[in-house]
Amino acid sequence: MKTKNSAETEPDLSVIRIDKLLWYLRFAGNRTMAKKLANKGHVRLNGRRVDRAHMMVRQGDILTIPQGREVHVIRISALPLRRGSASDVQTCFERLRTGQ
Repeated sequence: MKTKNSAETEPDLSVIRIDKLLWYLRFAGNRTMAKKLANKGHVRLNGRRVDRAHMMVRQGDILTIPQGREVHVIRISALPLRRGSASDVQTCFERLRTGQ
């Protein structure tokens, strides 16, 4: 019987799926909405259009997220481990100014 070593079974904490991140950071109300937002191609990751919810995000990446009449441009400063309160997730990203 084969056993996996611990390196294969531990999750990689240096990356996170973009749909999961959008849900954790409260840009989407639930995971399904986050997946739809990512799949529609409206979100950008480092300037490139996201068309798959499984794209991976790293610390330092820049996301452009449209929401209603607003466009949020954020830099990921830390990857969240779970969906926390709104005040908790504010520490995971910084808002960047957009050219207006």
